[in-house]
Amino acid sequence: MGRLFSFRASKETSTAAAGPAARPDAMRRAALADNALVLILLAALAMPVAIYALVALREGLALTVAGIFLVGGMASLSLNRTRQFAEAAGAQVATIIVAGGVLAVADRHIADFGIATAVLGPVLASLLGDAKLRQRSWAAFALAAVASIALSGAGLSIGIDPAARPGLVAFAAAAIVVAMSANRVNRAYEVYEKAQINAYRHLVEHMRDGVMRFSEDGELLYASPSCETLFGCRRYELGDGSLAGRVHVADRPAYMTAFADANRGGTARTIEVRMRRDRPGESAQVPRYLWVEIGFSPIPEAGRSGGPCEVVALLRDISERKDQEQQAREARKAAEQASVAKSRFLATIGHELRTPLNAVVGFSEMMTQGIGGEPNPTHREYAALIHQSGKHLLEVVGMLLDMSRIEAGKFELQTDTFAPEGLVEPSFRIVEALARERGTTLESDISRPLPGLVADERACRQILINLLSNAIKFSHPGTQVTVSMKRQGQDLNISVSDRGIGMDASAVARIGEPFFQANDGLDRRHEGTGLGLSIVKGLVDLHGGTLRAVSEIGVGTTVTVLLPLNGPAIKVAETAPVTTLHRESPPAQTTSWQDEKRKAL
Repeated sequence: MGRLFSFRASKETSTAAAGPAARPDAMRRAALADNALVLILLAALAMPVAIYALVALREGLALTVAGIFLVGGMASLSLNRTRQFAEAAGAQVATIIVAGGVLAVADRHIADFGIATAVLGPVLASLLGDAKLRQRSWAAFALAAVASIALSGAGLSIGIDPAARPGLVAFAAAAIVVAMSANRVNRAYEVYEKAQINAYRHLVEHMRDGVMRFSEDGELLYASPSCETLFGCRRYELGDGSLAGRVHVADRPAYMTAFADANRGGTARTIEVRMRRDRPGESAQVPRYLWVEIGFSPIPEAGRSGGPCEVVALLRDISERKDQEQQAREARKAAEQASVAKSRFLATIGHELRTPLNAVVGFSEMMTQGIGGEPNPTHREYAALIHQSGKHLLEVVGMLLDMSRIEAGKFELQTDTFAPEGLVEPSFRIVEALARERGTTLESDISRPLPGLVADERACRQILINLLSNAIKFSHPGTQVTVSMKRQGQDLNISVSDRGIGMDASAVARIGEPFFQANDGLDRRHEGTGLGLSIVKGLVDLHGGTLRAVSEIGVGTTVTVLLPLNGPAIKVAETAPVTTLHRESPPAQTTSWQDEKRKAL
């Protein structure tokens, strides 16, 4: 299996996205750069003294050592800048070993110091180098030590003062202990780092989402096994620019822009595009596309600002979600079309019913009043029943038309400033007959003075009439219905309370739904269409108000309407010009029963 972050070992580069101290690689690089600068600085400082020793004292050892440090430091710095970090570490280790070997061979009095200096090379390799460099450094140190001993045996000017042998042995023992400890710690660090890499590799390799890594120039370096399942092909088939070719032509600009933002701008982007999925074994001419959510995340390299950077992409198949969204859109469109069809049907039926109903109501009233001939008592009773039923049906048709206009957004408010307490008496007169029939008394509780209300007076009167009719309908005989008005902050509080049958919490939550009644069902005891409170809610919403109810079964119900005193808020979006997509035919002209009455006379 290839390495976690690369298809090819030569393309793998370690990055540190969280700073130089976040990963061992970044720490080693920083240490290599600092060490190279220290070597150059020390050599530059020692060079004048070394030149003076060569000229005045005829001693060239200092100049030789300073030159070794200068050359080694410059070579290490150059290699480090060209990102050849292993070679830079080797140059520093070699510089220390060579300098120590030269000291050990050149002067017998400082041979122990030279060997001690040389042994620091393997120690440095244990801290900054890999296993191969550590092995080579110890071999080089051993070679330098053997060479110094051999040269000493050949009679050259090298030797160890017998008095310094115990100190040399102690230094060698300490150096060995330090070197072994550094080597052990470095290996433990490598084991931990490899364990972390293996853990991340296992996580990436077993993710359901696809993971990809791109180089600075956009070349695909890695693709997780999930990409094979996602695109129906081998991972190596995704390289060489074929991934961009899988993107749908219409989505390709968005894909390229998002990748460029992450690669060159260092900005994380998330897009949704259509990508081609291969179908092995099928020779379909029409390609199959799936919706994929791609999240591009840049990997900025520590110490670098600007320029292109590597990018990691997380790919997720969202085809199922897109299908659900499409189904939801289609269902919403179908529901909207059904609602429009319902409103048109109600409007059409309402207009078609109103014409004959006007005639029925008008002629039945003429019969009860004896216009055109005095009927006998039985016929007068029948005419009264016809008149009452027709009037009730006409009210139902009117409510249907009002509801259809509100749902279609064609109910226009004619706002003006008026005294809200003036709504009570006219509303009482309209529902007085119903209250007398039910044995219910009407009471009002108005907190005067009330401020002027900016609203549609006709709509507000309709709100109060519907609330009163609903309260009277569900009240017990002998009880009272109370209307209260008061100012509540920037709103007008209109409450209608009854001592009727009440409702449970589930019914209260459904107040305002069309055709809903608290005791709905085949055994309900109260007549009505369930449109009264629905119309109230629609009119209250048009005014920017709120409708709420408090009820208890067997105790009664209080319905409260809050209307803004300053009128409904004007929404800019709703005042923009609207283009009518379906022109509705104008309603048919209806004939009122008064016209029919005049014709009969």
